[in-house]
Amino acid sequence: MADQKRAPVIIFWFRRDLRLDDNAALAAACAAAEAERLPVLPLFIFDRDILERLEDRNDARVDFIHRTTVSLDAELRAMGSGLRIDQGRVPDVFALLLAEYDVRATYVSQDYEPQAIRRDEAVAALLEKSGGRLTSVKDQAIFEKVEVAKDDGEAYTVFTPYLRKWKTLLLSEHDLSPRPSRAGLKALLKFSPKPPPKLEELGFKPSGREFPSVDVDRELLGRYAERRNLMGTQGTSRLGVHLRFGTVGVRAVAREALELGAPGETWLNELVWREFFMQILWNFPHVVDGPFRREYSAIPWRNDEVEFEKWRLGQTGYPIVDAGMRELAETGFMHNRARMIVGSFLTKHLLISWQLGEAWFARKLMDFELSSNNGNWQWVAGCGCDAAPYFRVFNPALQAQKFDSDGSYVRRWVPEIGTKAYPEPIVDHAMARGRALTAYGKGLGRKAPNPARGAR
Repeated sequence: MADQKRAPVIIFWFRRDLRLDDNAALAAACAAAEAERLPVLPLFIFDRDILERLEDRNDARVDFIHRTTVSLDAELRAMGSGLRIDQGRVPDVFALLLAEYDVRATYVSQDYEPQAIRRDEAVAALLEKSGGRLTSVKDQAIFEKVEVAKDDGEAYTVFTPYLRKWKTLLLSEHDLSPRPSRAGLKALLKFSPKPPPKLEELGFKPSGREFPSVDVDRELLGRYAERRNLMGTQGTSRLGVHLRFGTVGVRAVAREALELGAPGETWLNELVWREFFMQILWNFPHVVDGPFRREYSAIPWRNDEVEFEKWRLGQTGYPIVDAGMRELAETGFMHNRARMIVGSFLTKHLLISWQLGEAWFARKLMDFELSSNNGNWQWVAGCGCDAAPYFRVFNPALQAQKFDSDGSYVRRWVPEIGTKAYPEPIVDHAMARGRALTAYGKGLGRKAPNPARGAR
């Protein structure tokens, strides 16, 4: 009898694609398994290198992933298979798998973050030593790397021409049809994996958070353009966490937007922004550690710790800023318009480095995605590609008038407004704006612009 411990398999490693439908990498794994007459072993790894960096034991993202993998395991068990869920350092987990199985190939969805790329290179080297291979398949983006590029092959660094080329390519040559992943599940290995680990076994506890629905709200998308900036209404999709972890696929969302025609155009543009920042991260990885525009490294940040703490706690005395920060603290989400306002306030009013704000969002946002978080923080600080000019400083009061005109957003998150319990502003707007223009001008070796310029 053949040694079952070294049975040949193809592994499908779930990562940022936690779904069975329209999963391009899973479809490719199943097709390869059918061609080679091998079973597919479904795998998920709770990576200790990631978990140990997380500062909050009730991190909602771990809770979300745990719930999702438990659900996936249950669905796969109903098919006579299951989801093998391991925890540990990824190379250590694969060393154990290679001792247990003859792993002919491992299929994954392509990841674009520098640390993930290094991780995958290490896994590929392990597999190659044992005669296997790692195959990465595009799934979390419609266009990746330099698929949308200038005519000379160079990467775009300005969004508008990237957007035009992206849409031209989509309409002329790209197939958004669902990938046949579920149809290939007959190739799954028939086995009974050990039960999924409890959240506490991973060193975490329930977040107590409510997670948004994975269903695409067509009515909301149809009114997205007119309502997305209205902070007191449910005008955004809240699909960020699902796109982040792949519980919904980007192709499915793009199909919904295109089917709506003109009303879905603005939402589609947001998906393009997401891919724009993904390709920036891939082509210019130095943005992880510093500004895209390297000259902005000379900005003389104040980085006042007391003011940074007041910003984090939503105690700045600027109601629209505090509302955004409190929404983040309580829900793990922040309205898109609020993200711009609080980012501008931190970098311009307080002259605190965008990297500190980026790190705080990375810790607290359920929908945190390195490329988008980094790109948006650099945009608001003026130091990124195609960024808002450094002399654009959002006026919190004007922003509140425009996008929370009835005050409902502020009242929800800052109920003590107008009482003695609410703090005075920690900085004067006019003074802070002038100070920011002077500091940026000094750091960039430029004359400070007219104070009236860039007022928002």
